[in-house]
Amino acid sequence: MATTKLQRLLLRNPYVFALIVLVIAIIINHDLQPNLFERRSLSSNFRLFLPLALVAAGQTLVIIGGGIDLSVGAIITLINAILATQIASDATTTEILTTIGIACLAGIFAGVFNGLCIAYLRLQPIVTTYATSFVYGGLALYILPRPEGSLPRSITTLYRETPYNIPFPAYMMGLLIIAWLLLRTTRYSQTLYASGGKADAAYRTGIPVVMVKFSSYVLSGLMAAIAGLALTMGTGRGSPRIGDAMTLDSIVAVVLGGTRLSGGQGGVVGTVLGVMTLGIIRNIISFAEVPNWYQTLVNALIIIAALAGPGLVRLIRDVAKTRLATW
Repeated sequence: MATTKLQRLLLRNPYVFALIVLVIAIIINHDLQPNLFERRSLSSNFRLFLPLALVAAGQTLVIIGGGIDLSVGAIITLINAILATQIASDATTTEILTTIGIACLAGIFAGVFNGLCIAYLRLQPIVTTYATSFVYGGLALYILPRPEGSLPRSITTLYRETPYNIPFPAYMMGLLIIAWLLLRTTRYSQTLYASGGKADAAYRTGIPVVMVKFSSYVLSGLMAAIAGLALTMGTGRGSPRIGDAMTLDSIVAVVLGGTRLSGGQGGVVGTVLGVMTLGIIRNIISFAEVPNWYQTLVNALIIIAALAGPGLVRLIRDVAKTRLATW
């Protein structure tokens, strides 16, 4: 009976596991870093959390819809290259806003291209987005072949502000969660879950599966563009490899937050918790003076556990039923 209740809890709230892991990680991190909850430390951590939270939110939508986007890291790099080369240190407000708009459109167009190839041409998501990542990464290298650029101080200062002693990125993460909760009340979210869970059944009930999948990639491209903006605001300059690691990190955060890679289950709340957990784990590795390659090991183990987890649960359940039957 208790097991059934626990299963129902995890099914309705897939982020519970991520929350438990986050609390444990925070306790360990606080033991290694006593000033963890001071304003400076909180501000620094949230500045690191926000870009990954934004791109992972877009990744969540794609995965819930039954796909995957391996091009988000390259899109982030492309946006960083555009912002770093087109916004001068003495740029006016109008010039800054215009360039930000162009960068967001670039992210949307990248998502549109991915969506057209996958939803309408029916190409495999993992192969298609892996290929397009080289296209977007190549464009980024063409625009910005070497690290350079310097954004206006007003932009980088805004990213570091702490209104009412709360870091500016924390407000943005709060808005991200609110936006998701509002999206969950719409018909679009229902069609997204249905398309990712059982696409054939959803199609037979009249749900526009193709359009839903297409829109998820467009939203992913937009969120990657906003993540590129946040990352550029944090660093203040451009780099042709700045988004390389964020593709894998976004998938790990999504999985850690309780979203199934097979689609049809999960949410952005869990993803945000997964992002924070990954960030805290990095802090622990850093302060414990553990080699950095352990972070890669942790990421790999999380993905393997997510892929093998359902099969192991079914195996254990079948073995338990067989033994009970023999008794």
